[in-house]
Amino acid sequence: MDQFWFYFKLGLTHVLDLSAYDHVLFLVALTVPFTFKDWKRVLWLVTVFTIGHTVALVLSSYNVVSIRVDLVEFLIPVTILATALFNLFTAGKGARKEKLGVTFFVTLFFGVIHGLGFSNYFKEIIAGQESKLWPLIEFGLGVEAAQVIIVLLVLIFSFIAQSIFRFNKRDWILIISSIVIGFVIPMLRETYPY
Repeated sequence: MDQFWFYFKLGLTHVLDLSAYDHVLFLVALTVPFTFKDWKRVLWLVTVFTIGHTVALVLSSYNVVSIRVDLVEFLIPVTILATALFNLFTAGKGARKEKLGVTFFVTLFFGVIHGLGFSNYFKEIIAGQESKLWPLIEFGLGVEAAQVIIVLLVLIFSFIAQSIFRFNKRDWILIISSIVIGFVIPMLRETYPY
């Protein structure tokens, strides 16, 4: 049980670590177009992201895939920028209702990229473990729990902004996505690998 809590907490802090806020920025950009009535869809998106994140860790932990760290560190802010830009160009253009569309596959792919960014560190932590699968699952559960917390906070702030302060939904999406872009541009410059 101690091992479960160790990896679960590691997953929680991986997402909720404000000094490494790239994960939070991605979740904000992913969630801001939605409201509480879309909670099932948002939960699916977050879960798809976690699945991609976990798959990347599994593939890396079992040495199936290896990628340059500096390239992954650059691609992570690219995923955040792409999500925020998508919001800018689609804000106010109607609800996103596709069942299993481009958004889900892109979110899965972005989860893989974010997982690869953490894979080297995670491999060091589980080195010497008899079973790598259980720590990966326990870590993934911690990531999922932390992501649900972030999504819930974004939905609450969006509700307050749109209900109490009367922000138009389109304007709210544009403002938050622009703020995310403002945070991401310096990250892109710092991590540019070439």
